[in-house]
Amino acid sequence: MDSLHRALPDMPECWPALPLAAWKDTLATLHMWMQIAGKIRMELTPRTNHWWNVPLYVSPRGLTTSAVPYGQRVFDMQFDFLDHKLVIHTNDGATKSLALKPRTVADFYQDLMSTLQSLGIEVKIWKMPVEIADPIPFDQDMVHQSYDPAAAQNFWRILTSVDDVFKIFSGRFVGKSSPVHFFWGSMDLAVTRFSGRRAPERNDPDPVLRKIMREAYSHEVISAGFWPGGPGLDGPAFYAYAAPAPEGFAQQPVNPKAAFYHQEMGEFLLNVRRSSQCCESHRHVAGFSAKHV
Repeated sequence: MDSLHRALPDMPECWPALPLAAWKDTLATLHMWMQIAGKIRMELTPRTNHWWNVPLYVSPRGLTTSAVPYGQRVFDMQFDFLDHKLVIHTNDGATKSLALKPRTVADFYQDLMSTLQSLGIEVKIWKMPVEIADPIPFDQDMVHQSYDPAAAQNFWRILTSVDDVFKIFSGRFVGKSSPVHFFWGSMDLAVTRFSGRRAPERNDPDPVLRKIMREAYSHEVISAGFWPGGPGLDGPAFYAYAAPAPEGFAQQPVNPKAAFYHQEMGEFLLNVRRSSQCCESHRHVAGFSAKHV
């Protein structure tokens, strides 16, 4: 079936309500757990342009690192939001898992590293979280320890629907486009189109952020994504932005009518307040982007 005309996920169960206030503590804890898994992938995989070797990917059960090389072996890690486990598989048949449950980030970090060692996988990562305010090293974080399994599962169910929509959107572009991938630094699912032209070099004041941004935005891009919410946004939303933003970008027309340009964030946003809104508006998302790229 032509992917441009096939049915998109529009049943209410595909877009469960996910008000940020109801699960913000779980989101904060899950954010740290995913950063640990993501940093392990980043440490062991060959570097790819625009950090394409670091994200996670939507899977039939949750979010996965995909295959990670380790010497003559290969393994993957999957956040399974059906059985609520982090499952590790190796290509020599071994499988081990960690429970996703209320537990501190420090406990999760130690358990994951010990489990990997028991599989013969030795890896060291920088223990400091990125892209958040007031970071706490993973092995010292006794603050974040919440896990609501229903909320985590609803988040994943929304991501599976967004992943499908974004893949259709991506397939309509014949130029260079990123995979649809989940960035654990900012906790968003995104797809990015590239013009092929170099962009002015970024010079962000924070040295860590500068390193991230210079590689991510080395060329002109326009990105569309889904974010569960956080500082500056009190709930889930679709977004679209250009980097660097061309003249007149903020005045570009977008659909649906509920979408708007957020001056402070420098992005077009489409707030998702309840599942019924999502079901009505998701068909517009594939066109929810300015057309400079």
